[in-house]
Amino acid sequence: MAIPKIVVLTGAGISAESGLATFRAQNGLWEGHNVNDVATYEGYLRDPILVHNFYNMLRNQLQQPTVKPNPAHLSLAELETKLGSDNVTIITQNVDNLHEQAGSKNVLHMHGELLKVRNEKTGQIFDCYQDICYTDNKLIRPHIVWFGEIPLYMEQIYQQLAQADYFIAIGTSGHVYPAAGFVQFANEYGVKTIELNLEPSLKENQFSSKIYGPASQIVPSFVAQLLAELSADKG
Repeated sequence: MAIPKIVVLTGAGISAESGLATFRAQNGLWEGHNVNDVATYEGYLRDPILVHNFYNMLRNQLQQPTVKPNPAHLSLAELETKLGSDNVTIITQNVDNLHEQAGSKNVLHMHGELLKVRNEKTGQIFDCYQDICYTDNKLIRPHIVWFGEIPLYMEQIYQQLAQADYFIAIGTSGHVYPAAGFVQFANEYGVKTIELNLEPSLKENQFSSKIYGPASQIVPSFVAQLLAELSADKG
């Protein structure tokens, strides 16, 4: 049996157990800020200093020694190691680097990355691990896809979904498009769709299989079972 192609979509629920807050759980407030002020380009134009200070805070949080990949991240990295980077693609809505810290190599950050910034004039992207002062860097903005902006890698994502054997959504709410529409697209191509979530998402009725519980528990269990099934088929 050929090695299956697996596309995994991860949302905030996979990183929550690593100590990173999700704004969806707080009625549109992200770390006490209205998302319209800190997660839109209009908000950035209104008050770039506030926005930079907000992302400086998030960047510092992410780099705290207590924030580490949890067993869900680690099991997805193991899946890629066992099946190969060509066969496992992680599409993440998260802007943290926990998948990379866990060892995953084939990761598409559709909403950008917290540890990167970009030059608005040239589009050049830079790694960034320190605070950004807007006064000294007026052309530099966070490399984050804000509400109203087009997510990254969309053509590549749809190509991967169309070629997949499995589509697995982990820790996603089903609120935010275009990611919320991936399961429907996958279904149209006959892909086996699985939801792994703390609770049913808005799209749960579109998944062929569903498992609910904390990501750090259900994802390693699911990955172990999948690898065992694939190994048995191979044998």
